[in-house]
Amino acid sequence: MTHSRPLAAVVLAAGEGTRMKSSVPKVLHPLCGRPMLLYVIGALEELELQRIVVVVGHASERVIKTLHSETDVPLEFVEQRVQRGTGDAVSVGLTVFPDEMDEEDDLIVVPGDTPLLRAETLAGLVREHDETDAAATVLTARLPDPTGYGRIVRGKDGRVEAIVDHWDATEEERAIDEVNTSIYCFRRGLLAPALRRLSPENTQGEYYLTDAIAVLRQAGHKVIAMESPEVAEAMGVNDQVQLAEAEEALRARINSHWMREGVRMVDPSRTYIDATVTLGPEVELLPGVVLEGATTVGTGSVIGPDTRLVNTVVGQGATVSYSVATDAEIGDAVTVGPFTHLRPGTRLGQASKAGSFVEIKSSTIAAGAKVPHLAYVGDAEVGEGANVGAGTITANYDGREKRAHIGSNTVLVAPVEVGEGAYTGAGAVVTGDVPAGALAKGVPARVEEGWVKARAEQAEAQPGETAAPAPPEGDEG
Repeated sequence: MTHSRPLAAVVLAAGEGTRMKSSVPKVLHPLCGRPMLLYVIGALEELELQRIVVVVGHASERVIKTLHSETDVPLEFVEQRVQRGTGDAVSVGLTVFPDEMDEEDDLIVVPGDTPLLRAETLAGLVREHDETDAAATVLTARLPDPTGYGRIVRGKDGRVEAIVDHWDATEEERAIDEVNTSIYCFRRGLLAPALRRLSPENTQGEYYLTDAIAVLRQAGHKVIAMESPEVAEAMGVNDQVQLAEAEEALRARINSHWMREGVRMVDPSRTYIDATVTLGPEVELLPGVVLEGATTVGTGSVIGPDTRLVNTVVGQGATVSYSVATDAEIGDAVTVGPFTHLRPGTRLGQASKAGSFVEIKSSTIAAGAKVPHLAYVGDAEVGEGANVGAGTITANYDGREKRAHIGSNTVLVAPVEVGEGAYTGAGAVVTGDVPAGALAKGVPARVEEGWVKARAEQAEAQPGETAAPAPPEGDEG
């Protein structure tokens, strides 16, 4: 985007957002896998800006830390220590601009809670502002129900005379359906003195940025408005209902993007894709699919129905149905599901299979190997072409941190009480109580009282051995 004057932006992100009723700062609430503030930063990033200044306040350290960790866009931060309104927030933001800078540059002001705002709309706002040589240009929208929004009051010449807050508006002004989106482009050299003339004489007792519009107009400067091409872009997020509405709109954008890239979605309304996900062409997503985090899906793979993948890499030509995978790698032509749980550290080699009611954790299943059904594989390596039969488990848990330790394939025949620190061996059939510190093993189970104490004493007598007892025959993790 070309622009005749230097251009910068101030993002207002200081508010607490009490209507969210959440411990999470409002601008950090997630939308499709990213904090909403990052969508605003992303839109600004596409413009040719000299600097982006973020005004923080509530939970400022958390907001700054999140932005530093999740984006490499150069940002400057300034803190509004006491939240006294948007006018005061912009005044705080202007303090980072050195005096020697050209005060005839232009300044975009945008709230941090408008995640649906597009870069194209901002570019159009700046272009309109530049071409008309306005002192201020306001992005507006027309709403069927403008309740709660500031109204755009125009003069006989059609230009903006003032912006009146809903709660300060007369009945006649409340009938106006053109509202303020809180998105502006200002001539910085004119904005700064206008802000100094603001007064907190209003129902909220705050310094309204909107009042700067009337100040500029009364001083004889040109103030114009540009109507947003899409009403949804003006949507601010102030509570959980609006958050859900914004996410629905954003999800529709994401789904439309991927369908245009060749991804088939049987039911887009039941397909949930984070903004951070990458999909190859000819991927097919069936209803109920949830793709989160840094998930990638290769060409021609079929995902779903009712499948959730989190930070998972799926190769080409794979099939994953009715399953959950987190921090896993699924190779080319792999079959997963139905009803499979792939836990972190799982790696499935090319053309392998993890079938019905299978759980795998921190394990590598080599190319062509199969774990067809009813199995648990943890901390293991299954070799190329191997087949793991039904009912197989790897008893990989060492049992040292549990208050009671029930071994794999134990059968407890009620009524049975297993005491604190007691153990049952793998495959035991327990028909009676197991006292604290005892071991029950075998079929039917034989109880060895004092087993834990005896094992601890034995370990203490042998240098280099741990005092805690090892499990009798392994536990499932």
